[in-house]
Amino acid sequence: MCRTCGCDEVATHHTHEHPHPLLRPPPRVVKLEVDLLAKNDQLAHANRAWLAARGIAMINLIGSPGAGKTALLEASIARLRPAAQVSVLEGDQATDRDAERIARTGAPVRQINTGAGCHLDATMVADGLRALDPPRASVVLVENVGNLVCPALFDLGERAKVVVMSVTEGEDKPIKYPHVFRAADLFVLTKCDLAPHLDFDADQCVAFAHTAHPGLPVLRVSARTGEGIDAWCRWVRDSLLTPTPTLEEPTDAR
Repeated sequence: MCRTCGCDEVATHHTHEHPHPLLRPPPRVVKLEVDLLAKNDQLAHANRAWLAARGIAMINLIGSPGAGKTALLEASIARLRPAAQVSVLEGDQATDRDAERIARTGAPVRQINTGAGCHLDATMVADGLRALDPPRASVVLVENVGNLVCPALFDLGERAKVVVMSVTEGEDKPIKYPHVFRAADLFVLTKCDLAPHLDFDADQCVAFAHTAHPGLPVLRVSARTGEGIDAWCRWVRDSLLTPTPTLEEPTDAR
C-alpha cells in the first residue's frame, strides 16, 4: 500500500513517483480494530471489578466540545456533597484548563491528556484511577474527550454512560450520531436557559433521541440557572445504589 496516498491498485499519480504493484493487503485492518476493542474490553472489565470491590460508581460523560460537560460538573459537585464524595477524571487532548476549573470546586481531580487521541480508553482510566485513589463508596465522574463518535465505542469500566448535548448543537444530533445515544443510559440536554433565544425544538430533539434509543431517560438542565441540576444529582447519587440508575419520570419536561 502506498503510504503517501493509501491506494492499493495500479494508478498514475503526479504527486509522487514510484511503481504501484497490484497489492491486496489481507483484511488485517478490520482485525486490528477487533483486537484493539477486545483488549480494551478486558481492561475495562478489570476496572469495573476494581471499582465494584470498593463500592465506587464511575459515570462516563460523553459530548461534543462545548456541550457544557465541565459546567455541569461544576454545578453538581457542591450539591452532591456531603451525600456523596466526588472525584473527577478530566479528558482532553491538551491543557489542564478543565481540571483547574474542577479543582476550584474542591473535588479531587486528575487530568488525562490524550495528545492526538480522540477518546479515553480503559488503560488511561486505570492509570487515572490509581493516581486519583478515590475513596470507597464514592462517585467518580469522567469527562471524556469532546467527541460524539469514538468515546461511545470504548468501555472504560463505567457504571453508566451519559450523553451530554446542548441546545446550541441542533436537534438532529441524536439521529446524526445515533451510536452514542444507543450506548447511553441517560441523555442530559444542557444550556436550556438559552433555548428561548434559539431556533431549537427541544421536544423534537428528545423524539430523535428516542428514535435512536427508545425509552432513553432525558434530563433538561441549565448549569447557569440550576434547572434540572437537582434531578441530575439525584440520578448520580442513585448510581451508588443501583447498577444503572433510573429516573422517577422518563423526562424532566417542563
